[in-house]
Amino acid sequence: MGKDCGNHGDDHLRNGCRRLLAVLLVLAFIVAIITLIVYLVTVASRNPNDRVGVYYDRLDVYASYKYQQITVAASLPAVYQGHGDVDVWSPVLDGPNVPFAPYLASAISQDCQAGYLILQVKIDGRVRWKVGSWISGHYHLFVTCPAFLVTSGGNGAPGASGFKFQTTTYCHVEV
Repeated sequence: MGKDCGNHGDDHLRNGCRRLLAVLLVLAFIVAIITLIVYLVTVASRNPNDRVGVYYDRLDVYASYKYQQITVAASLPAVYQGHGDVDVWSPVLDGPNVPFAPYLASAISQDCQAGYLILQVKIDGRVRWKVGSWISGHYHLFVTCPAFLVTSGGNGAPGASGFKFQTTTYCHVEV
């Protein structure tokens, strides 16, 4: 029979702590990538109508990945958009306090290693229409914009400048 030195129980504790630390580091890395990706989201709205103005009373913007919200909703300032006007907002979207399903961490990591990421930028808000001096009641506005991002380094890993938009896309708008 061998002698027990009493230290073998510590190996299990150390291995458990190492695994926990590794999981936390991977999650922190993924949150950092998400923050880097959506840091410079630019949203533009154009009113091509010659007679109708739009009051954007409340607009909340967030990003989703595989149909799950991954950032905290950022509020945009209320604004009136006149005839033929273009408004551009640059919300900062981040997600350090947004819980998401564990499978998303590995999916995001795999997409980043492949050199691309497809997100949905979503806008949820309330609008009113202005025709002459008449102003309508509030309407619910829901916008979904696909964002196809590729690594700027080209080697499948985000470099110092991270991801960039590959193509300009059109959004799906529901009122």
